[in-house]
Amino acid sequence: MWIQRSGARYPGGEGAGIETRHAFSFSGYYDPGNVRFGSLVACNEEWLAPGAGFAEHPHRDMEIVTWVVEGELTHEDSTGARTVVRPGDVQRLSAGSGVRHTERNAGAEPLTFVQMWLVPGPGAAKDPGYEVVRGIADGTPYALERTEAVLHVRRLVDGERTALPDAPWVYAHAVRGAARIEGETLGPGDAARISGAEGLEARAEGPAELLIWEMRAEPVYG
Repeated sequence: MWIQRSGARYPGGEGAGIETRHAFSFSGYYDPGNVRFGSLVACNEEWLAPGAGFAEHPHRDMEIVTWVVEGELTHEDSTGARTVVRPGDVQRLSAGSGVRHTERNAGAEPLTFVQMWLVPGPGAAKDPGYEVVRGIADGTPYALERTEAVLHVRRLVDGERTALPDAPWVYAHAVRGAARIEGETLGPGDAARISGAEGLEARAEGPAELLIWEMRAEPVYG
């Protein structure tokens, strides 16, 4: 198990009311030893001031999953989707052969969200797709149809335990509060990368919210 602390994330995308912290190599930051884990290639923490946002930009061959922590995220894309994503919602944008979108904070309060990018598997559908699951229930798995990955959202009370998936790659990101895994405490923004996870659990130290990825494949390029 390897722990990445929040303070070790690479800063980027700052300015014009935007602050970003990258967990993996991203944009102008490249570390050959930190390009992916399983099929996960990005886990960005984003902070947008009211009125700030990302102008229209393209994506392709990527599954982009967004979790809002505080505030409201306004999303528009070339599939015709226009939605407002709030805390508790899971947003998925399947870029397929190509899609363009904008993301902004159209509200009056600061916006915080976590955005995670995963590489789709061979033979994945090329048509772009979009989905929002409103108010996903605690413990309900969210499977990405175009990857061998499942997102588990866990909201825990003090002392509560939750089993981690038995999987080749498990990525646990602490959104709020603190949780202990294998003797290490994760605070907000910390993440654990676990290879060959088996029989492990997380225990909350006070109220906690975790995003846990269960992954069973690595990217296949070419």
